[in-house]
Amino acid sequence: MQADLMFVIGLVVLALAVPAVVGAIFEGRTPTTVALLVLIGGGLVGVAVYQRPGFYSISTVPDVFVRVVGQYLN
Repeated sequence: MQADLMFVIGLVVLALAVPAVVGAIFEGRTPTTVALLVLIGGGLVGVAVYQRPGFYSISTVPDVFVRVVGQYLN
């Protein structure tokens, strides 16, 4: 799997974890699913950053996201 694809999938999984953690906190549940989502998403982002050190930053996230989505939609 390409580093850019892992990075984007990891960011999407981490974004999905945010509403799950908010729901778990407000409903008083233990956030076990949230912990799994954070581990998977964080692991994918970590591997991508490890494979391409210094490439990913806050300013490059939109470019990487658009490039990966465009690559798989075309």
